Amino acid sequence: MPTAIEMRNVTKTFHKVVANDNCNLSIEQGEIHSILGENGAGKSTLMNVLFGMYRPDSGTVLINGKEQVIRNTGDAFRLGLGMVHQHFMLVENMTVLQNIILGQEKGRFKIDYKTSHAEVEEIVRQYGLELDLNARVDEISVGLKQRVEIVKTLYRGADIIVLDEPTAVLTPQESDKLMVILKNMRKMGKTIIFITHKLKETMEVADRATILRDGRTISTVEIAKTNVNELAAHMVGREVNFDIGKAPCQPGKTMLDIRDLKLLNSTDKTVSFQVRSGEIIGVAGVDGNGQLELEESIMGLRPIKRGSIRFQERELIGQKTLNIKELGIGHIPSDRYQRAILPKMSLSENYLLGFQDKPEFKKKGFVNYKKLKAVTARMLEQFNVKCSGIEQKIGQLSGGNQQKVVLGREVEDCYKLVLAAQPGRGLDIGAVQFIHNQFLRLRSEGKAVLLISADLEEIQKLSDRIAVLYKGELMEFKPAEEYTTEEIGLLMAGKRMEENNAKNNE
Repeated sequence: MPTAIEMRNVTKTFHKVVANDNCNLSIEQGEIHSILGENGAGKSTLMNVLFGMYRPDSGTVLINGKEQVIRNTGDAFRLGLGMVHQHFMLVENMTVLQNIILGQEKGRFKIDYKTSHAEVEEIVRQYGLELDLNARVDEISVGLKQRVEIVKTLYRGADIIVLDEPTAVLTPQESDKLMVILKNMRKMGKTIIFITHKLKETMEVADRATILRDGRTISTVEIAKTNVNELAAHMVGREVNFDIGKAPCQPGKTMLDIRDLKLLNSTDKTVSFQVRSGEIIGVAGVDGNGQLELEESIMGLRPIKRGSIRFQERELIGQKTLNIKELGIGHIPSDRYQRAILPKMSLSENYLLGFQDKPEFKKKGFVNYKKLKAVTARMLEQFNVKCSGIEQKIGQLSGGNQQKVVLGREVEDCYKLVLAAQPGRGLDIGAVQFIHNQFLRLRSEGKAVLLISADLEEIQKLSDRIAVLYKGELMEFKPAEEYTTEEIGLLMAGKRMEENNAKNNE
């Protein structure tokens, strides 16, 4: 097949950080090509160079065999490139049609909506995208918003379309539909570049994959000739074992009891559930449906308007965060940089956070640095944190190693329950695997874990029981083995199986 895109020896640095180091990429016309790698591997930077958002320090870019200098996104559009970003760029109070034609309106003195509607409708029909062009964007689902972005690129004449982490905010059903759409686009001769770190999606939809690691091109492989384990090994540089060896659950007494807790101002719905010792409770849902509010409510970080949160029979509402932690709750926050670490302080000082009043770290009214350094050093070794020493600033570590430090601090013996919010977000496979094993260790020791995650695979792999949130409502709460992936996906979209079956039988 002819080459649609070729990037040769592309290097891009930001101050002293090398984001892309002599990267090479070759995309054939009419293929679905996955750019695979962990967060921070350089995937998005490389695509932003291609799309004119960044200028490379060195290297060349060829489009359809001709060398091009892409100075901005306008140049990229004129060369037939389109990009669907992870965070959509839509005007919420405008219609689907208005968003699609924005900046490309037809008509001399007023917008010719009739002609535009017909043209867009033909694109929607041609690619099987199923969109109501008259609906307001703020009234449609996340999956449909993504389709609007795809149609925008097609309407502007893109032949090469880049999608950045396209399934990160989708339910399983929406992800399945997206895969069908991408295959339809390939049939119509479009070239698709699919940026992801999800191996199963790459295996399902891609023809080939280029793997990046630490800003460098590691290899390009044909999907039909590889497997998930090989791709994972390319990504992290070593063999990865995906079997977590989860033992049967042996739950004990109730540790956390949440009753009639109102999470969102936009609804009167509440959530009620319990977390027992010796079990992992997973909270699933698309981002923005009450997960952050649940996390902050438990940890005393937001005022509670209605409901009760009791930990070992003690009411948490009205308690300060430090008091809540002293009662025995460890907290791995969803926002590591705002809630968990002080980037300019040392590893030992970051380990001290939350333990300032612990007797073993006090000596005559001052911090007992000798004891603190000894405990920190032991934790860094136990959790295999890659660093130059305990005095290194935590902000200088990789995201995975920062998270290991937070984890090491928050799973201390004094904690009986650990609230882990989005613990694997932005981390490589190896770091995620290590963190998951720590949660299973806590579970085996009779401690409780409340896992809040937008990663459905993580939820299903670890959880003993799963609570599904949708717009602040607890849609379902039952043992993990009683769910199917289809059911969880429907619940994440606000639908129940019986409702969906009834609709399909009409």
